[in-house]
Amino acid sequence: MAKIIMLEKNGVQKQGFVGFSWTMLFFGFFVPLFRGDFKWLLITLILMFLSFGLAQFILCFLYNKFYTINLLEQGYKPADDYSENILNMKGIYRS
Repeated sequence: MAKIIMLEKNGVQKQGFVGFSWTMLFFGFFVPLFRGDFKWLLITLILMFLSFGLAQFILCFLYNKFYTINLLEQGYKPADDYSENILNMKGIYRS
């Protein structure tokens, strides 16, 4: 189950996710599409095409972490202590 964390950049907050992605399991490439994550939309479509859809089962374990790391690379920072602690526990972010 994914944990929802809040990330902030210049007063704009976005949700980040850490953990298993049920939405990726059930909805596949629609998840990065609705989140505006076009890089992972393209990667997901290619992997699903090449693996006849089997990549969806692997990506549901990885996608939330990749999405959150991408937000951190764009300059987003944890908005609260809870979010920072979750990211530290998962080894994604070091303050």
